[in-house]
Amino acid sequence: MSNVGLRDGQGRLVDYLRLSVTDRCDFRCVYCMAEDMTFLPRNQVLSLEEIHRVARLFVGLGVGKIRLTGGEPLVRKGIVGLCERISALPGLRELVMTTNGSQLTKLATPLARAGVKRLNISLDSLNPLKFRTITRTGDLNQVLAGIDAARDAGFERIKLNSVIMKGRNDDEVKNLVDFAIAREIDISFIEEMPLGHVGRSRGEAFFSSDEVRDLITPHHELGESAASSDGPARYQSLLQHPRTRIGFISPHSHNFCSTCNRVRLTVEGRLLLCLGHENSVDLRELLRLHADDDGPLLDAVQSGLQRKPAKHEFSSEGDVQIVRFMNASGG
Repeated sequence: MSNVGLRDGQGRLVDYLRLSVTDRCDFRCVYCMAEDMTFLPRNQVLSLEEIHRVARLFVGLGVGKIRLTGGEPLVRKGIVGLCERISALPGLRELVMTTNGSQLTKLATPLARAGVKRLNISLDSLNPLKFRTITRTGDLNQVLAGIDAARDAGFERIKLNSVIMKGRNDDEVKNLVDFAIAREIDISFIEEMPLGHVGRSRGEAFFSSDEVRDLITPHHELGESAASSDGPARYQSLLQHPRTRIGFISPHSHNFCSTCNRVRLTVEGRLLLCLGHENSVDLRELLRLHADDDGPLLDAVQSGLQRKPAKHEFSSEGDVQIVRFMNASGG
């Protein structure tokens, strides 16, 4: 299959696929899901073989970057073997993963050996009690040990992801930056997205990227950076600490829709054309109806991409705009 390149109806090149391998997670983060979650029955979840098939088809269509997400991808049995198979696909430039870090003390080295190039690790607080409040079930020391294990495992790059919420962890921005600097890793600050009823108003906690930057600049001189991860983050350099970059992911205040190069596949096989819209393509049915024929799947992907919206319409007022939870959307 030749790499012809995928383009959406807006003419944007789509070369990045986010693949959710599970909706399950060992945390219950307040911005991601409700405290009392009901997870998908197993027969609604794509098998590892089906996930690999989707990855193979997209790489054949020109996708060069695949990110494995969840839920928490490392709670899916067989994840290391899946990484080995996907990373070996001819034409794939890089396989990367987003994780909460809880399983990295045992899985960081196997993942690096399996071909995962980069890791994004969620870290929203360095205070154990606050970390437990945000994650509802998480153990900060377990995650910090996982970050250290990842640094020792030989990944090309490690980045922390921090969702900053007013009144919850906005007082930790400087400490989180200093933590990243001390470990010579990157950090991105993310504006919370209005996905799913999480039991509180999101508008009260909204904290913009500009507000985060204002908390950093009294302590660190920021410069322009040409760095790109082929994702939504806009990077700035730390002039005194060149081994650490600061990223800002700003779906509300500086949306990144004009350069959107990605689609998401949920673990139940829905190809989400935009995180901020419900329109999707059901690939699970096609995967199961046409086990030996890729043609209908390829047609569905290419026709679906013509319906990819020009932009999302997120509001920071606190309304739930998409009923789908983040853990069901693919991280």
